[in-house]
Amino acid sequence: MSPRAVHPPTPAATDPARIRNFCIIAHIDHGKSTLADRMLQITGVVSDRDMRAQYLDRMDIERERGITIKSQAVRMPWEVDGDAYALNMIDTPGHVDFTYEVSRSLAACEGAILLVDAAQGIEAQTLANLYLALENDLTIIPVLNKIDLPAAEPDKYARELADLIGGSPDDVLRVSGKTGEGVEELLDRVVELMPAPVGDADAPARAMIFDSVYDAYRGVVTYIRMIDGRLSPRERIQMMSTKATHELLEIGVSAPEPKPSKGLGVGEVGYLITGVKDVRQSRVGDTVTTAAKAASDPLPGYTDPKPMVFSGLYPLDGSDYPELREALDKLKLSDAALVYEPETSVALGFGFRCGFLGLLHLEIISERLRREFGLDLIATAPSVVYEVTTEDGRNMEVTNPSEFPTGVKVAEVREPVVRAAILAPKDYVGTIMELCQSRRGNLLGMEYLGEDRVELRYSMPLGEIVFDFFDQLKSKTAGYASLDYEPMGDQAADLVKVDILLQGDQVDAFSAIVHRDKAYAYGTLMTGRLRELIPRQQFEVPIQAAIGARIIARENIRAIRKDVLAKCYGGDISRKRKLLEKQKEGKKRMKMVGRVEVPQEAFIAALSGETESSKK
Repeated sequence: MSPRAVHPPTPAATDPARIRNFCIIAHIDHGKSTLADRMLQITGVVSDRDMRAQYLDRMDIERERGITIKSQAVRMPWEVDGDAYALNMIDTPGHVDFTYEVSRSLAACEGAILLVDAAQGIEAQTLANLYLALENDLTIIPVLNKIDLPAAEPDKYARELADLIGGSPDDVLRVSGKTGEGVEELLDRVVELMPAPVGDADAPARAMIFDSVYDAYRGVVTYIRMIDGRLSPRERIQMMSTKATHELLEIGVSAPEPKPSKGLGVGEVGYLITGVKDVRQSRVGDTVTTAAKAASDPLPGYTDPKPMVFSGLYPLDGSDYPELREALDKLKLSDAALVYEPETSVALGFGFRCGFLGLLHLEIISERLRREFGLDLIATAPSVVYEVTTEDGRNMEVTNPSEFPTGVKVAEVREPVVRAAILAPKDYVGTIMELCQSRRGNLLGMEYLGEDRVELRYSMPLGEIVFDFFDQLKSKTAGYASLDYEPMGDQAADLVKVDILLQGDQVDAFSAIVHRDKAYAYGTLMTGRLRELIPRQQFEVPIQAAIGARIIARENIRAIRKDVLAKCYGGDISRKRKLLEKQKEGKKRMKMVGRVEVPQEAFIAALSGETESSKK
């Protein structure tokens, strides 16, 4: 604990002029959580005895993978020239799939620390988060982290950072989150440069909900940033979007454990508990006010996130469906970007069609459902949203291949397109271009950020990115490339639906919408895989891939045959022929009435997310 940490914070710290609200933004794995750990230690809010690495990352998955998924707010006391200040810090995620978390954190702050790894330099997500912060008119403090690494090149990357945001390389602070070097100077710089929050203390209370979590014992815990007025315990509060009123049971600050207080005033960041168990009562982006003296205008909320990738989640055991619905309701509270609606599948039963911001988001949600709620799930292969126009002028939105119109002529299919930014060393430009062109990408521009680093900008169909593009990019660039993408509208494309038929019957779970050039590859891959996965029957089973009525690929599962000639020792050939004919008739009859049962394991293996491109 630094001698300049104020512990506990003095009452004067709640004066808006003594409050600083800031967040840390960076690319994934640039040391945000480690820097946050050092700040917690230096300011003394976490004792050395209680300290653990990634202190603010509360989920097991975050700690195992070394990534931040949920933003966490924490209040830290700090003293400069004898004056006590309250610093409200929000640690944000760094992966492209969690940009929505970052955007909400930025709306609750006046400034941001832009953190860059001194050994790796600026990456794609660094730029994306910087532009988000600039859009919110935040004060930016550039910081180089990991200066203690042998491979660190602080002078080179300080110039790069200064060129990016304007200013001198000398203004770029150099710190080490691991050793704590330079962190005290950074906290001083935060107090000096970040503007104090502005609001009207006498106006009706208005607070923005920027996050909320579900607690099994206490119900919904809502995280707020006060803009105007004051909220006190035992008051009745009102949610402005739903007009629902609740009694405020507890209000306080996270330091970093919850600390009840006598209320929150202008500019303060804290939490409130109303005892509400219904997760839909506390919407992220909503405005909280007092019921007695309600504000007339709500605060501008957040734009709702648009799901980019859709996947079906089905319980392995159909009786777990109600538990899955409840689990998704609770997850929706801590992850406002999750979208879901019920759906049924002939093959998989009852489940939910879920919308995600990307593949990592899908993977994390599936993993959280398994761990936190003990559910066994099947996730169908991810797909994106297509706009289909039929020749009779009808427009349809297709999020699932089974919704693709059949039996009518399709005039046009439009697919979502994203603007992808790829940062990599210049040696890999050729391989990156080759990969992007194979995924139907169009080069928009290319820019050198330094002597040896280049930014490539492509427009690409989202459907080509969602499967394994990131994995391919990492493996082709030895892990050096970083990717960021944002939606840029849609485009018409020659897309077709490939159906998989088992003995002439369509199995909707295996259907896919792919580009016509890749349809044959998808058909042969799926038929070949299913031939290995489906057990042999008493009769021959054809597996076919079809576009409409045209078969493009076929595999056969050979029948299990009984040796009916085993009892014939020699004798006339006509007797053997008679027995074989009788068996043939029986197989033919069985094929007419027999049904092919696809075991659950075959579904799981075939839908494991591997597609034709991952085999190349």
